Amino acid sequence: MAFKEKNISYLTQNTYATLNELTPKTTYVWVIFHGIGFLSRYFLKYFDGLDPEKNYIIAPQAPSKYYLNGQYKHVGASWLTKEHTATEINNLMSYLDSVMANEDLPDTCRLVVFGYSQGVSIAMRWVAQRNIQCDHLVLYAGGIPNELTKDQLRHLGDHCKLKIIMGDRDEYLTEERMEQEQKKIDLLFEGRAQIQLFDGGHEIKKEIINNLP
Repeated sequence: MAFKEKNISYLTQNTYATLNELTPKTTYVWVIFHGIGFLSRYFLKYFDGLDPEKNYIIAPQAPSKYYLNGQYKHVGASWLTKEHTATEINNLMSYLDSVMANEDLPDTCRLVVFGYSQGVSIAMRWVAQRNIQCDHLVLYAGGIPNELTKDQLRHLGDHCKLKIIMGDRDEYLTEERMEQEQKKIDLLFEGRAQIQLFDGGHEIKKEIINNLP
């Protein structure tokens, strides 16, 4: 049997969620990328402690949805797998272009890009590939993509505050993994990134988010 796998292009739709209202009083606009197993509307609950007058939050939605725990009850989502990764990244970049065009954000707000777990890889690729000029880049308990280079992040000037947050008992951050991530952090950020360890595992703590950016 002769096997062929072919590519096609087609129009599709996806959702995203927001929290609070964008007004002249808004100081910070957040673009937050959830981890694997989340839906964007539920991920927003970790950000509801931020001042609603000052903070407007945009939560893009990972496109690949599935039932959690095999119980056909609760739905989660994933951004990427190892299958056709390059194509899926291109699809995600086009989706994020549409999200940002739809929001039409003012230049007066400070932009916070936040990634959690698997969302870190999407946040970093978006910032790198789309030359995103953010004021704060927060990477929370996730891995930096191996393919990124220092040149792709040179547009993040000294005004951009870089923070990396992780639990000291995160089960995914083994000693070997930490060594790999530290090398990438040193290479890409050249000592500019602030690393914050907290007491805990692979989890989001609202008290940490409430003290950002």
